[in-house]
Amino acid sequence: MRPETAARVRRTSLCRQAASRSTPLTAPRIIPCMANRAYLRFWTRDFSSETMIAQFVRFLATTPLSESRNSFDQLTVQAVDATETPVAEWDFREGTFGAPEVAAIAAQHINEDTAYMVEAQWDLWTFDSETLKWKRGAHPLELICRGPLYDARAGDADGNFSADLGFEHLFTGHAGLLAPGAASNPFDSSDHPVEKTFRQWMSVEANRREYAAKTRENIQKLFQWIESVERALPIERNELSSEGEENFEARLDAILGQR
Repeated sequence: MRPETAARVRRTSLCRQAASRSTPLTAPRIIPCMANRAYLRFWTRDFSSETMIAQFVRFLATTPLSESRNSFDQLTVQAVDATETPVAEWDFREGTFGAPEVAAIAAQHINEDTAYMVEAQWDLWTFDSETLKWKRGAHPLELICRGPLYDARAGDADGNFSADLGFEHLFTGHAGLLAPGAASNPFDSSDHPVEKTFRQWMSVEANRREYAAKTRENIQKLFQWIESVERALPIERNELSSEGEENFEARLDAILGQR
């Protein structure tokens, strides 16, 4: 199962979690709950059932956890593929569980056809279209370690390790505003009233500069995390992608280079 498909299966629960931890989404909003999502994937050298837990703990240790909740929230052990009932689930929200503790529990279920899914939170900037203000807060983050034979060797295509980063617009901005030349959805492509209001507000240079600066902070945090993973693991390659951008990584590079 492709990560985009698996993400859609799990998205309802993720949206419910987000709603329970933050202000509910109310209209008008530029991006609804079913917005496009972004993904990060890693493939490592010498990945096997013998090495995956050791690599998994190092992967988890790099996670930039939220300042408000410096702990992982949940571990799900999934055998065969995402259509099967999970082997086991642990809810960590009442305690504090770091990378060693989570990996130690995962190690009780080492199998080549098993995946380990960890839920956490990390801090990102978000723009509220109602208040027209920015807020830095916790957002859901899902991390996956796929055994070599899990889901008919899905890790070959989807990564030995991957992360559902959350909504794409947290890194690209809304409505193709930032680096429109590299955007799959240019800034002037929508006639929706909320989009028009947003464009009008962003026509003020100071607002536009702040919007770009906050979005770049999110991108920089993501890129710093990637660098941490590359230092921690024998990375063979990595990949950034999203559901709405043809070349997500190129778009992020273009936004970082924009002044």
